[in-house]
Amino acid sequence: MSSTPSSDNQRLAQHSAAPVAGHEPGTAGQEPVLSVRHLRVEFPTRHGTLVALDDVSFDIAPGEVLGVVGESGAGKSMTGNAVIRLLEPPGHIAAGEVRLSGKRIDDLPEERFVPLRGRHIGMIFQDPLTSLNPLFSVGDQLIETIRTHLPMNEREAREEALKLLREVGIPAPENRIDSYPHQFSGGMRQRVVIALALAARPEFIIADEPTTALDVSVQAQILALLKRLCADHGTAVMLVTHDMGVIAETADRVAVMYAGRLIEIGPVDEVIRHPQHPYTKGLMASIPGIAKRLERLYQIEGSMPRLAAIPEGCAFNPRCPHAQQRCRDERPDLMPAGGSRAACWLHDPVDPLPPRQDAEGEEVSHVR
Repeated sequence: MSSTPSSDNQRLAQHSAAPVAGHEPGTAGQEPVLSVRHLRVEFPTRHGTLVALDDVSFDIAPGEVLGVVGESGAGKSMTGNAVIRLLEPPGHIAAGEVRLSGKRIDDLPEERFVPLRGRHIGMIFQDPLTSLNPLFSVGDQLIETIRTHLPMNEREAREEALKLLREVGIPAPENRIDSYPHQFSGGMRQRVVIALALAARPEFIIADEPTTALDVSVQAQILALLKRLCADHGTAVMLVTHDMGVIAETADRVAVMYAGRLIEIGPVDEVIRHPQHPYTKGLMASIPGIAKRLERLYQIEGSMPRLAAIPEGCAFNPRCPHAQQRCRDERPDLMPAGGSRAACWLHDPVDPLPPRQDAEGEEVSHVR
C-alpha cells in the first residue's frame, strides 16, 4: 500500500469536516473534456466471451479530477486502457462510445488515433522506471515527445523541457536534464513521467495508480503537483487508484467500480461522508477510525467475481447483506441516491427495497 492508515484517516477527517458541495464540481455549464457512454469491453475466448466492462458511462469536465476506485479486478485500469485504446488483444471495445472534447474517438482507425496519444491524451503509468527508456536521457525523451507533437525546433524544445522539469519540481533542471532515469529517485522519476504526460499540453490525462510505488511523503507531493497542474492548465484527469485516502486528497468526484460496472458516482465529499451503495459503505468501513482503537478491521466477505462467473442481477449480491431476490434477478442502473447516484435497488425511486434488519430490529450492517 502506498499510504498508511493514519494518513488515510487524516485525509478523510478533513473531508468529513468540509461542507457538502451543492453540485458535482466542474460539471455545471461546461462541455466535458471526456465523455464515455455505455462502454463495453469484451475478451473472446474458446469458452465464451468475457465481459470486462459493462455499460460504463461518465463525464470529466475541464480541470476536474475524477477518481476511479475499487478492488483489484474491478475494471479501473481497463477503463483507462479502453479510452486510450491500449487493450491487449483479443480485448476490444464491443459497444458504446468515447468522445474527447465532443469528437468521437473510439471508432477512429488506428492510424488516426495514434496522433491523439500524447498530443490530446496523456498517460501516467504506475511504474515510472518501466515508463522511461533507460538508454536515453530524460531530456532526450522530453525533447522527442515535444517535437513529435508541437511545432518546435531543437532549441525551443529543450527550453520547453527545462520549463516542464522546473514546473514539476525537479531541482536544478539545467543540471539534471541530461541525466538518465536510473540516476533519479522514484519520486523524481514519477515527476519526469508527469512532465512527459504534460509535454504536448493534452487536455486529458489518465493517471493509473501514479503513487503506488512511492512513500507517503513523496506521494503527498505528487498528488499536490497533479492538483496544481490541473488547476493551472485546465487539464482533466482520470485518477485510477485503490486508495480511498488518495481519492479524498485529490479528486473532485469519485466513481466506484465493481466487476466491470459503475456502481456509485458523485462528489467526493458526498461519497466519503454518505456512501449509498453497500459496496462503497464496506470500502469506507474498512479504513480504521481515528476515534477508537479496533481489535479487528471491518472486511467485506467474499471476493471480486471472476469474469467467467459474474452473477446475474447486481454483481455484488453474493456479498451484500441487503441482497434480496430482486437483486439476484435484475441488474439496477445508476439512480439518484442522496447527493450521488448508486446502482442499488435500495434507492429505487418507484419501489425501493427495504433494508434488512437483525433480530433486534436494527438495520443490518453494510459488512457482515
